[in-house]
Amino acid sequence: MSERKVVLYIAMSADGYIAKEDGNLEWLGIVEKPGEDYGYQDFVDTVDTVIMGRRTYDKVLSFGVPFPHAGRKCYVWSQHRTGTDDNVTYYNGDLKTLINELKNQPGKNIFIDGGAELVHELMRQHLIDRYIISVIPYFTGGGIRLFKGSGQETKLQLVRSVQFPTGLVQLWYE
Repeated sequence: MSERKVVLYIAMSADGYIAKEDGNLEWLGIVEKPGEDYGYQDFVDTVDTVIMGRRTYDKVLSFGVPFPHAGRKCYVWSQHRTGTDDNVTYYNGDLKTLINELKNQPGKNIFIDGGAELVHELMRQHLIDRYIISVIPYFTGGGIRLFKGSGQETKLQLVRSVQFPTGLVQLWYE
């Protein structure tokens, strides 16, 4: 059995943003192409657990579609919400404790599905094993940055890059 990896799979604009200041994601649509999922289905087949931030979870629910991670164990990192709902377990403890507990259980990889605060905290504690970042050929001009300054340097190794006809470039780092 191979060790479970914590994987951030996320899209960002070419200028480093994951959303507009108001949470708007419409700009992601510029790379939509029928039949092209940029490897997403292959990726989600490698995960059985999802961790996301509370604002990301609320945004996903606002889309009015079935919860995309049904059938997977899902945690929402929240300072204020506790318990569970139909889709997730709210978690407000130490992320390192949660990650260590999950890695010590058998299973597939662990998907970090945003947002910026969660990514920042996981990076600060060096808890992300793989970064899969889809760079959208678009400058948002501002908004919510994917990477806030962590104050820590981290050397990454590029293990894969894929360029798509839409201009999207996907970078895989470990």
